[in-house]
Amino acid sequence: MAIRSEAQTLLIQVVSQRRKRVLALALPAVGEQVLNTLVGLVDTFLVGHLSPAAVAKLGYSSASALAGVGLANQLIWVALVFLMAVGVGSTALIARARGADDHQLASDAMRQSMLLGLVLGFAIMLVGPFAAEPALRLLGAAPDVLALGVMFLRITTAGFVPAALLLIGTAALRGVGDTRTPLLVMLGVNALNILFSWLLINGNLGAPILGVEGTAIGSTVARGLGGLAIALVLIRGRSGLKLALNLRPSAGILRRILRIGVPSGGEQLVFQGALLIFITFVTGLGTAAYAAHNTVLSIESLSFLPGMGYATATSALVGQALGARQPEEAEAVAYEALWQGGILMIVLGMLMVLFPHQLVGIFVTDLAVIAAADGPMRLAGVLQLFLAINFVMSGALRGAGDTSWPFYTKIVSAWGVRLPIVLLLHWLGWGLIGVWIGMMADYLVQSLLALWRFRSGKWKSMRV
Repeated sequence: MAIRSEAQTLLIQVVSQRRKRVLALALPAVGEQVLNTLVGLVDTFLVGHLSPAAVAKLGYSSASALAGVGLANQLIWVALVFLMAVGVGSTALIARARGADDHQLASDAMRQSMLLGLVLGFAIMLVGPFAAEPALRLLGAAPDVLALGVMFLRITTAGFVPAALLLIGTAALRGVGDTRTPLLVMLGVNALNILFSWLLINGNLGAPILGVEGTAIGSTVARGLGGLAIALVLIRGRSGLKLALNLRPSAGILRRILRIGVPSGGEQLVFQGALLIFITFVTGLGTAAYAAHNTVLSIESLSFLPGMGYATATSALVGQALGARQPEEAEAVAYEALWQGGILMIVLGMLMVLFPHQLVGIFVTDLAVIAAADGPMRLAGVLQLFLAINFVMSGALRGAGDTSWPFYTKIVSAWGVRLPIVLLLHWLGWGLIGVWIGMMADYLVQSLLALWRFRSGKWKSMRV
């Protein structure tokens, strides 16, 4: 009995330490995600509350402004796919190197991923201004929305080079388990964005009234300064990473980053491609419906944060455990992260189901938008459990370098489930509710496939 008691005590200690490790890494990551999302939420709030003076001067309503910014952000996400792919490859390779105590490889992988990010950011900066108008026309932007979306895109893409540094630099730090530094940098980004956007959207304290142009300037300047800050931090050295000012590419390391990142980028391109077709159904429902859809997505993004934060922590911990040749520990931390993140997302989902009008009313005052958002907000709340499973299990797979499976999953769920259901329900006249039912089915399939793949254990033998 004494031996059994000692074994039980040891097991409890191991589980407790694991729980604390997951929590210590996940909470700052959740905080970073909150701050990252807050940039968009602040802009949505301020644009959704244009003052009478601003409406009179600018000549457009809050609903048109919300729709223009929301539609432009769909294209921003397509551009971000390429940077996110590099970030995923960087996190996975750096986490493995950290687990194996290879600090030189970790720093070299960071440097190569930053170089690649700079190239991609510069390419997006050059292409963005020319592609903005034709791309928005393809999405079916209404005339009152098109000009606003083009303006937003042209300003935002101009800041993609420092934005690339911010995205990839924070991804590198997460790979070594440092989620506090990205959190502090995003605190600064948010403070600057709130200040600039508050001044420029409605023209407070004598600043010019710029509306959508003001929100684009505020977020672009804030993220750009955040990118420069993260680069300076890494040049000085942080958490075992040090960015050398050496522009020489390393074909071997770049291949390893891209071997992980390309399937992840393909996954997002497949999803975003389906999403762009999907958005044309929403824009066809009218400006109020699209503004409602975008507002619900903005609010729902808050509920994503625990899942995204825990997915970030899971990727780093799984990669480090596999680098240290401890696959059982990798599996255990993933399930612990799912348990913790899932509880938080279910609680947030309940709030969305119970208080849809109140939540939407915080961000927009247009009664037509609030009425259209009621049903979608309740459906978004029901989604939360499935999203938790998908976020954390997919994060575990990416941390292990198994990025092909999420790619295949997106093909099945987005193109084989979401679009056919939305097309059918659109034909039947279900409107915005039909759109959100298609989204629910998509995320349900994604979560089940991610969980099945993780339980199969094939990710434990992935080479990075």
